[in-house]
Amino acid sequence: MKSILPILVFIAIFLAIDLYAFKSFKVVSEDWTNTVLRNTALIGYIISSLATYGLIIYALSQFSRDASNPMNSYLFSMAFGVVVLMFLPKLVVAVFHLFDDIVNLLKWLSSFFVQKPAVETLDGDRISRWKFISQLGWILAAIPFAGILYGMIQGRYAFRVITKTLNFANLPASANGLRIVHISDIHIGSFHKDGKEVKAGIKMVNDLQPDIIFFTGDLVNNFATETDGWDDILAALKAKYGKYSILGNHDYGDYAEWQNASAKNENLDRLKAYHSKIGFKLLLNEWTPFTTAAGETFEIIGVENWGAGGFTKYGDLDKAMEGTNSKNFQVLLSHDPSHWDAKVIGKTEIDLTLSGHTHGMQFGIEIPGLIKWSPVKYRYPRWGGLYSEASQMIYVNRGFGYIGFPGRVGMPPEITLLELKKG
Repeated sequence: MKSILPILVFIAIFLAIDLYAFKSFKVVSEDWTNTVLRNTALIGYIISSLATYGLIIYALSQFSRDASNPMNSYLFSMAFGVVVLMFLPKLVVAVFHLFDDIVNLLKWLSSFFVQKPAVETLDGDRISRWKFISQLGWILAAIPFAGILYGMIQGRYAFRVITKTLNFANLPASANGLRIVHISDIHIGSFHKDGKEVKAGIKMVNDLQPDIIFFTGDLVNNFATETDGWDDILAALKAKYGKYSILGNHDYGDYAEWQNASAKNENLDRLKAYHSKIGFKLLLNEWTPFTTAAGETFEIIGVENWGAGGFTKYGDLDKAMEGTNSKNFQVLLSHDPSHWDAKVIGKTEIDLTLSGHTHGMQFGIEIPGLIKWSPVKYRYPRWGGLYSEASQMIYVNRGFGYIGFPGRVGMPPEITLLELKKG
């Protein structure tokens, strides 16, 4: 009963939105001279809504039956995308009419306290106002519909390269010009098995000819089985001096149901081994030296996931830094950017931290030099791009993949090229 109640509430809310939107659609179409076209449109509206509800119910039932099956996870994600695509525009329309109804309700209530002279109101005036509101609502609804549709069809695969040059006084001289590619949040289980889009993203990484590749966690959504069939594609990532990685919050399987603790641990062990299989050195609360061609050294530190709030805190920065030298140049890989504020700034001398996790919420508006905004900023102040405090820097990658909503709107998947300079 507990599991079905949220679904029923969810559907009830969307039914209310649907009724408002359908009422509005009838107003907009009432003057269509072609009766067949009007009736076809109304029937099409009803059928598309019913089909959406059916898709939701089917996807939820399949996902709950075997969530570890990547196809079921993919189906659930696509169903969620269809729900957003179909109902967010309707919500825009519904809000317009809801606001109008609230205004009319307030007017009606005020009539009990303020006596106004009787004014004859023509029905035609009210119909015209309703029609105007409906037409305006549907016009504005077309904007999120187009954006969401693009985000699902193309936006989630529109990889972009963001290049930054970072200057550090204590960078070894022989590391001057070192090219680092930073990727994060692949969420491989969200991609279609033909691998075409992932291959395109990996080719973009390799075309940058990186010296080092850093991957900052969330290789999967929940299950190690998501990596099946991806070995050759992911192993194709090439870096001149090595590839390093850490785990993200989704890699631990904390959001899945397991028969027992042993099954969960086996899943995690398999995923850890997979990093090595595709050529990455996985850092688990530990550090490793990186020696340049000239024999100079800096330190790469990798922590397990640590996030502010309700996230399980597997990361142990003190343990990871045992034996390090604060005078050396240090790079920290930490999945969640909230870790930087809580444990790094002012408490260590780590020069550069690389994080991911936020995905930029897969939605936002970014115009270089003008605006940089995503709703995720209200949860993570350091949500995307470069931030600095005194001599310490963090770069937050917006993510290579996606999870939940199968799209990206105004927040393309990111490949980051960081060129280190001494100075």
